[in-house]
Amino acid sequence: MCIAGMASCAGGGEGTDEVSTTDTLTVDVTPKHEHPAGELIAEKNGLKLTTVTGSPDFPDAALKMINPTDGGKLKAGATTFVYEVSNYELGAQTEGEHVNCANSGQGQHIHLILNNEPYTAHYEPQFDMNLTDGNYVALSFLSRSYHESIKNGTAQQLIQFTVGDAKPSKIDLTQPLMFYSRPKGEYKGAKETDKVLLDFFLSNVELSEDGYKVRATINGTDFMITKWQSMFIEGLPLGNVDVKLELLDKDNNLVNTPYNPVERTVKLVAE
Repeated sequence: MCIAGMASCAGGGEGTDEVSTTDTLTVDVTPKHEHPAGELIAEKNGLKLTTVTGSPDFPDAALKMINPTDGGKLKAGATTFVYEVSNYELGAQTEGEHVNCANSGQGQHIHLILNNEPYTAHYEPQFDMNLTDGNYVALSFLSRSYHESIKNGTAQQLIQFTVGDAKPSKIDLTQPLMFYSRPKGEYKGAKETDKVLLDFFLSNVELSEDGYKVRATINGTDFMITKWQSMFIEGLPLGNVDVKLELLDKDNNLVNTPYNPVERTVKLVAE
């Protein structure tokens, strides 16, 4: 199946897959006082994973997809997506003491991931997309302006629907699932390339030292992640960066689940 109009992986702070090409602005947020340093998760081969600190939690933020509906059957072509957003301001710059990184000049937004393809970002609760025949799994979640997902149970929704003449084929949405979010596209300049956000979204699964884990392989260097949290990748060289995410079981075997593993290539360039 094909999602017309969706770019694969392009754009600096966000790039050409956004609703507007103005979304390449990097906002330099100067904190009122020094933010706490991120906790070091792991360090290998000159690369470091550190926790993202200082992000506001938005515990009451809520997202509900009104259209399409779960299990719906739609005509191919222009599809209107409609959301209800509560306790969260789309288009606002996220406040807080976050470290400077790739940031959307258009502010807070919705990440829409269809069949675990690269997400599209949306700054209004209603928009149109052209969809071709096929079965779609749609994950939507609220994102801070610098593309960090909000990981509470009310700020996301996972549904599936069918478009056009495709024969309906559903997958089990209650099984463990992992969706890729960041890094994505092209990053320009030190403010975007020094700290690159690593973020993914989980459904029906918890990570732990002796349970499910995510193995992130970055330019051939692997890191085992045992807690669902947003991270920065530090020490990346300029050029293409290959990222592979694998959801593993307690015995470190690949979980037999859709969209697992997932691999993406992003690009880091000087100004």
